[in-house]
Amino acid sequence: MSSTPGTHSLAFRVMRLCRPSLHVEPPLRVDPTDLFIGEDIFDDPIAASNLPPLISSDVTTNKSSDLTYRSRFLLHDSADSIGLSGLLVLPQAFGAIYLGETFCSYISINNSSTLEVRDVVIKAEIQTDKQRILLLDTSKSPVESIRAGGRYDFIVEHDVKELGAHTLVCTALYSDGEGERKYLPQFFKFIVSNPLSVRTKVRVVKVGATHFQEITFLEACIENHTKSNLYMDQVEFEPSQNWSATMLKADGPHSDYNAQSREIFKPPVLIRSGGGIHNYLYQLKMLSHGSSSPVKVQGSNVLGKLQITWRTNLGEPGRLQTQQILGTTITSKEIELNVVEVPSVVGIDKPFLLKLKLTNQTDKEQGPFEIWLSQNDSDEEKVVMINGLRIMALAPVEAFGSTDFHLNLIATKLGVQRITGITVFDKIEKITYDSLPDLEIFVDQD
Repeated sequence: MSSTPGTHSLAFRVMRLCRPSLHVEPPLRVDPTDLFIGEDIFDDPIAASNLPPLISSDVTTNKSSDLTYRSRFLLHDSADSIGLSGLLVLPQAFGAIYLGETFCSYISINNSSTLEVRDVVIKAEIQTDKQRILLLDTSKSPVESIRAGGRYDFIVEHDVKELGAHTLVCTALYSDGEGERKYLPQFFKFIVSNPLSVRTKVRVVKVGATHFQEITFLEACIENHTKSNLYMDQVEFEPSQNWSATMLKADGPHSDYNAQSREIFKPPVLIRSGGGIHNYLYQLKMLSHGSSSPVKVQGSNVLGKLQITWRTNLGEPGRLQTQQILGTTITSKEIELNVVEVPSVVGIDKPFLLKLKLTNQTDKEQGPFEIWLSQNDSDEEKVVMINGLRIMALAPVEAFGSTDFHLNLIATKLGVQRITGITVFDKIEKITYDSLPDLEIFVDQD
């Protein structure tokens, strides 16, 4: 079997199959009036009325048979200003190939000799730094023959999922006109680039009267790195199993008709070429799974991933999926103390109740417990104090159970005041848990 270069009857020819590009005529045409007439000519009604006959006579004389071609740069039609001839150009090279696109190639193997070749086994594969992907293999059914001057054509496709250098390897094993078995390899190299970049930012906001309800906001900024505009058909966030997601959009002009039509015919979002950006905002909420409060999974900080699909100017599709987007790591607490209800306004020097919930997040019974208000290290006088015994006793809490209780407090100063240092102590394990974050109340003169 011979593989000597330069002695082969066959040769591969490869053309990338993609949408054609618009043919732009290099010389842009001009209107003769733009050369000697200012923009303020129409401010004078007399000059404006005399202008059209003068221009029309000059243009009509030049528009007829002009052997000197002196009018070839003049606008004869309003559409000429676009610079497009109406022709489409097929790809002359592989061009720019981007991650997420489908690489489609038309391959022709030509017999340039004067003799017929027989039993042609053709293989085509994509080779990257990490793997080799077989696109075509005719080993089980070889091409019986290719006549002199003839060819055999086929099309291969590959979803581009890796960045960097790629090689399209085309090989042929055949018997030439003299019966000698020959092997022909040919290589076609191209580079795969990243069409866009996705930058994300995660922010957790505490809401509600008690500031213990959490809402997570995810901002995604998409930047276009290609040389053509991208029309984003879909930018959807797929949350993980513990989250739900809602896309937030700016309020536009309200119209029932526009709302219905936009729901059916969703206009794509345009991200301009060469660094154009667009921001997306999602509101994430942790699922409760039937319980009154959301269930936090220990160590789980996976929020989900983005599914992005787009099209170029002439409709070439692309699709990318981001890696898992991470939020803040959720650490499990054995005992968790939460605020259930805080009065909006309390009277000065009058007792009020603060409703709390103590949750046991372990698989065994915990407690009994003691609740108190810890003292600050500073010399500042405490404004909100326990009304009654300084230490409140709580019964043990069963595994994965919870108990609600009220803390009797009293405020001694007017205005916005803080409740600080609510502490839980396990009497059996001798453990003091982290204090509850400070709460704000408004104290009024009753």
